[in-house]
Amino acid sequence: MNSGSSSTPVESTHVTAVTDGVAHVFTWEADARIEVRSLGREVVIEANAAGLRTLAAHLLVLAGDGVPDGSHLHLEDGNGLEEGSVGLVLERCDDE
Repeated sequence: MNSGSSSTPVESTHVTAVTDGVAHVFTWEADARIEVRSLGREVVIEANAAGLRTLAAHLLVLAGDGVPDGSHLHLEDGNGLEEGSVGLVLERCDDE
């Protein structure tokens, strides 16, 4: 994880996304730091405690009742993730 400045919000931030008419509120905890690295056949998600709680909350939003199949959240370098991170998409898929 980078020890320098973070590209994630310093204060709690709420983002509302709408999928098929359903609003989803994603919240970042204060001082959350999340970095995603690709190591060939492995992906490493490294985060501080606030970052791990933030990711868990994002997943719980997507797992919620009434959330449509295909609902997703894009996290990118400078948009929820530390600088230098590879993009990460969290997506609900109920197809078996």
